[in-house]
Amino acid sequence: MPTETSDEAARHKAKMENRKAAQDAEVASKAILEKGLLIVHTGSGKGKSTAAFGLLLRALGRGWHAGVVQFIKGAWETGERKALERFGDLLTWRTMGEGFTWETQDRARDVAAAEKAWAAARGMMADPAIRLLVLDELNIALRYGYLPLDAVVTALAARRQGLHVVVTGRNAKPELIEAADLVTEMTPVKHHFAAGVKAQEGIEY
Repeated sequence: MPTETSDEAARHKAKMENRKAAQDAEVASKAILEKGLLIVHTGSGKGKSTAAFGLLLRALGRGWHAGVVQFIKGAWETGERKALERFGDLLTWRTMGEGFTWETQDRARDVAAAEKAWAAARGMMADPAIRLLVLDELNIALRYGYLPLDAVVTALAARRQGLHVVVTGRNAKPELIEAADLVTEMTPVKHHFAAGVKAQEGIEY
């Protein structure tokens, strides 16, 4: 291991002091202490729902009441659901989809399922006990026109104060991105699926 000289140590210390001062000033400049956020995870890369469930775990760990509505995914058992449901009454989980659109091949069924899921979501948005709500794959329902975009965006933007909502799925609509407080786009760099590796328990579900 290289030995650090006194000059190098001094330069590093000065650099970190300047960085801390800049960071402290940035934090001090924020006037809003708390705000319910509309968060969007989109993009063609893997990890959108995974990131949302990580945030959900953090909230549950803080003792928050939270909700999940899954719009497209079918009712198969997933590791995240089995794990998170151990939080009991803190979590309300509704899987409302009938599977991916290429599986159902029935637009009327998909629209009906999306409408039921949105009704469940509206109910959770109105529940004052819920502080974080994950709307998993809502972007897909909006992309295919299963729900009226303007009405959904208006309702999300008018959510009650203090409610955090996370929306996942590819191809987020520009109107939703505009209304959101935080948008993260997952960009694929490399994926094992392209090399012929199937979805694996504990990794994909």
